[in-house]
Amino acid sequence: MPLDLYMVGLLPRDMEKSLAFYRQLGLELPADSEGRPHVQVQMKGDITFFLNSMIPLDRQHAQGVVLEFYVRDRAIVEAKYAELTGLGYHSYQAPNFSETINAYFAMINDPDGNIVMLTAD
Repeated sequence: MPLDLYMVGLLPRDMEKSLAFYRQLGLELPADSEGRPHVQVQMKGDITFFLNSMIPLDRQHAQGVVLEFYVRDRAIVEAKYAELTGLGYHSYQAPNFSETINAYFAMINDPDGNIVMLTAD
């Protein structure tokens, strides 16, 4: 199965404070980011960094870090989700299509509580 790290994201508790912090750090976030629930910036190479306040964060099972892997095919998303949850890993979001992000995806927690997101077209 081809697996590409596509995005690294954070689910901030306070989006405005996070925007200010990452701007101060030196990220060139879009000027119109305030008030938006999802902000992203393309980093050098193929990785995108994002902040997202739309994903509900279950702090009992998740840390607020999202590693998104693009797998190209919905069948791969479903098979890998079934495999990992079958092995006892915590499901964060069953496979579904989101019009908001225009992608088919599933989310699973890794052993440390990070969210691993598998996406396809």
